[in-house]
Amino acid sequence: MADFKLSAQLVGHDADVRNVCFPTPDIVFSAARDCTVRAWKRTAASPPTFEPSITTQGSEFCNSLAYIPPSPDYPDGLIVSGGTDTIIDVRKATSTPSDNAERLLIGHARNVCALAVVPGGRHIVSGSWDKTARIWSLQKWETEAVLAGHDEAVWDVLPLDETTIVTASADKNIRIYDLRTSVAGQVEPRSTIYTSEVVRALCQVPPGHPSGADFASASNDGAIRLWKLTGQPVGELRGHDSFIYSLATLPTGELVSSGEDRTVRVWRGFECVQTITHPAISVWSVSACPGTGDIASGASDGAIRIFSRSPERLASPDVLASFDESVKSSSIPQQQVGGINKEKLPGPDFLTTKSGTKEGQVQMIKEENGSVTAHQWSMGQQQWINVGTVVDAVGSSGRKVEHEGQSYDYVFDVAIEEGQPSLKLPYNLSENPYTRAQKFIDDNELSQNFLDQVAQFIIANTQGATIGQNSGDSGGPDPYGTESRYRPADDLGTSKAKTLPQREYLYITAAKFERKSYPALWPALPDAQVLTSLLAIFKKILSVNTALVAAGRKEHSLNPPAQVALGAARRRLEAGEPVGDEGAISLIVMMCTQWDYLDRLAPLDLLRCVATSPAAARFKSSEFGSLVQVAVSAALDSIPPGAQPHENCAMMTARTIANLFRSTEGRKLLAQPSEALRAASFVDRVLGIGGQPAIGPFNRNLLVALTTAMVNFAVLASKEPGSISADVQVRFLTGLARILQTQTDGEVVFRALVAAGTLITVIGKTAPEARSLSSPISSSKSRVSEPRVKEAADECLSLLR
Repeated sequence: MADFKLSAQLVGHDADVRNVCFPTPDIVFSAARDCTVRAWKRTAASPPTFEPSITTQGSEFCNSLAYIPPSPDYPDGLIVSGGTDTIIDVRKATSTPSDNAERLLIGHARNVCALAVVPGGRHIVSGSWDKTARIWSLQKWETEAVLAGHDEAVWDVLPLDETTIVTASADKNIRIYDLRTSVAGQVEPRSTIYTSEVVRALCQVPPGHPSGADFASASNDGAIRLWKLTGQPVGELRGHDSFIYSLATLPTGELVSSGEDRTVRVWRGFECVQTITHPAISVWSVSACPGTGDIASGASDGAIRIFSRSPERLASPDVLASFDESVKSSSIPQQQVGGINKEKLPGPDFLTTKSGTKEGQVQMIKEENGSVTAHQWSMGQQQWINVGTVVDAVGSSGRKVEHEGQSYDYVFDVAIEEGQPSLKLPYNLSENPYTRAQKFIDDNELSQNFLDQVAQFIIANTQGATIGQNSGDSGGPDPYGTESRYRPADDLGTSKAKTLPQREYLYITAAKFERKSYPALWPALPDAQVLTSLLAIFKKILSVNTALVAAGRKEHSLNPPAQVALGAARRRLEAGEPVGDEGAISLIVMMCTQWDYLDRLAPLDLLRCVATSPAAARFKSSEFGSLVQVAVSAALDSIPPGAQPHENCAMMTARTIANLFRSTEGRKLLAQPSEALRAASFVDRVLGIGGQPAIGPFNRNLLVALTTAMVNFAVLASKEPGSISADVQVRFLTGLARILQTQTDGEVVFRALVAAGTLITVIGKTAPEARSLSSPISSSKSRVSEPRVKEAADECLSLLR
């Protein structure tokens, strides 16, 4: 059987192509991190050419796709897409961005990362980071059943027939569901297959496969495992060197896979028969056309590539040569291929005198100029194929750090537990942050729940902009996609990520407070920087409550049922789940507003933790109003005579406002003119704009929280034009100018620059308020020496030219 060769290369997306769907020879669909879904219609057969059109233009990453075949009502079929906005969009395949969707399916709480059509065409199934899969009726356009049981994100869904659904999860389990066992809209798993690795992808194994398997799964260890529905393992396919992201079945009965090692691999029986290397470090998705057996792939360089075995459907010789050259000229980070001793590597003569032993085998060659190139053996062509040059990556300092006998760009000290020694976290810029985070967790036997937190820490502290530092999970990018990931087409010495406009909301949700306890606030808190958990918050709350009971102030104390309700809220927060109990939120609001001012810090800390929940954004107190009003009142009202507002209470209020952006409901609340104006007034009060003294003028934590809230307002104004009034934008610009003129902390100034630059892109560079920022921006650049600050300042100034 002939090898696959390039048939067409489809270029148009501005970011990673996360999913491709190839339902017929005449159409390809793609979903990307540029927030679009595109249709590529074939306009010529030989060589194939495709004409692109945008079907969906959103404001969040698009990560998953499914295609519903044509029907009498929809002769062109329907394209179904999902992503980080949590909404499943169903629309005609011929739609344009200005057309309304046929249906918007709402139910998931986090990123929708998997979609599939159930055989029979009456349902679709979705998988999400909210740890559930859902069955949606295409007649009623609503959730028909929720598939529960997973403890982590559901990364893939596989409907085997009309009643059998298989799910893959980050909790390392594969679960099999029988939809006929649904009770009150809930389906419990019929059986569970426990594995040793997180499971990323699934596909059906066709009848006649020599393993006799029913389905295949792909894991982060680079292995494809073959299973019977009984849970019996019947084989493994090994060849990938890193995470496998996608699996598909070819009409020939072969399997095809793609992954983080830059390759698409074709498997016949138990053998890899072809390896197709891409000029991109991540091949996120692969799809097979049922009619032709051609393959489509989507990769981190924003391109879709189609490969065919048919000579009639091959690309032109010039395009084929260009593709081969792009692979050959790719840069491969040394960390991806392991330690290399150049002195022991063979020279170019090896390539003509020695044959490989298996498909995809990689051989390093020391070239005459001293460089190291990688060559991959092709069984079909019986020759070595040059797949790139091995390069080193260096940290921003240009100096390597030694750890356990190896050199790294960074070695971080990470404090996981109070009172315990810090753990060493080594990292090279060329690594996938999630790969390194997973290794750190495995090496130190930590809970899998730390994965996102550790990876986001790496991203925050190694990308040119540390804007994500300590901001928690954004619910945005997929766990294995980051903007700071090394890309082979990048120039290692000069490439810089564009910072503005900021597109992601930031949150400060980690349940910790940088003090050993919550002592009386006056005159100052101690300086010990010891992390505590939600346990410390609740311990302080219960301590205050005991004192209230002892003093006879039972009207503001917590009775046993109230303590039970708060305990349930605490467990949901510890599990990373939203707090939906309005009663628990009411209790927190009561403590924030009715307890003595000196006792409000712990309740305010709890308030900012629950602020990410949609229920909190919807909450309205009959006396104090919205959560924004509650938080501001808690920090600024009922202050003891002669005292000033406490800076740590103000910090928690700023964090609460920032965290409200986590939910759609929260963003809608803050887009209300009265609420945005209230937030702007709070910013003015903290910064001392208007005559009153500033609150904590050099409190770093307060200023980071305040600038985070302003970044989020800027992002909202940028993503949803008209959502934030010009008056409020001007007030924020005034506050940001004050920060840029007075502050020297790198993180504070950097966030202020990001907020200011993003607002400049909204209000326009010719606006007087925007022009007035030129001097403060230049001032900040001269006072803070950090490269990321200077780069952000230069980017802001370029927007004003």
